[in-house]
Amino acid sequence: MDSKKELEHKKYGYLEGVISIILNSALFAVKLYAGIITGSIALVADAWHTLSDSLSSLVVIIAVKISSKKPDPEHPFGHGRWEQIAALFIAFLLAVIAYDFAKDSISRFSNRESANFGMLAITVTVLSIIVKELLAQYAFYIGRKTGNLAIKADGWHHRSDALSSVVVLVGIIFALKFPQLWWMDSILGLIVSLMLFYAVYEIAKETVTKLLGESPSRDFIEKISSAANSLNLGDLKMHHFHIHNYVNHQELTMHIRLDGQKSIDEGHRIATAIEKKLSSDFGLHTTVHIEPLTEESH
Repeated sequence: MDSKKELEHKKYGYLEGVISIILNSALFAVKLYAGIITGSIALVADAWHTLSDSLSSLVVIIAVKISSKKPDPEHPFGHGRWEQIAALFIAFLLAVIAYDFAKDSISRFSNRESANFGMLAITVTVLSIIVKELLAQYAFYIGRKTGNLAIKADGWHHRSDALSSVVVLVGIIFALKFPQLWWMDSILGLIVSLMLFYAVYEIAKETVTKLLGESPSRDFIEKISSAANSLNLGDLKMHHFHIHNYVNHQELTMHIRLDGQKSIDEGHRIATAIEKKLSSDFGLHTTVHIEPLTEESH
């Protein structure tokens, strides 16, 4: 990652985190006030759920700060993977919230509890849904722009709060219109908890895949091969492509097969030419492994 992109990556990470903390703290205060005034336990719980989003945003800011540190002798590949570690931590927070949702929903169903709110709660809940979904969309946009998995995970955390507010709102409406459907709030809570568990799965799957190393897509392999072949170095028989994602930069390892009669100097020249080409075209730190033409790929 060049210095300009790195600076932009850091700036957007801080911006998303700070905006999130400010708005979540304000929403927490409003929800808590409404919950106390109306005597609504659900709204008070939803307020604390909102405050938990500020914690995940604080994690994002810390991760961006640490991950932007330059490589050092102990960490030659940089500190970019702190963002992926932060994404896993946020996924853990989401899993805890999803579990609490499921547990509370089952408890409400067992105790035949229904939502019971006033107009103040309705107004605050609608406001929360709008603000939290806007924050989620903003985080998803920044996540796509920077490739920061922690910010994407934070977006899911925002959406989890929006979904919890939707559950509260639907519970309000059904409690007012159809008092006999006392179980609706519990059922919707279980549905949201399942959605959150799915979000946890998606976040963890993507993060773990990048941490373990991944194979480039077929389309990207074709682009890499085309760039290498444009050097007219002969039939390279390229294979065994792997991407190692360190967030601030990516490393590609690949194998090529050459005529065994070529000298070590000639093989080194070819490998170096490919590495420079892929660095120039794709910003990849590439390592090329050379095999004799007669050796089978592995």
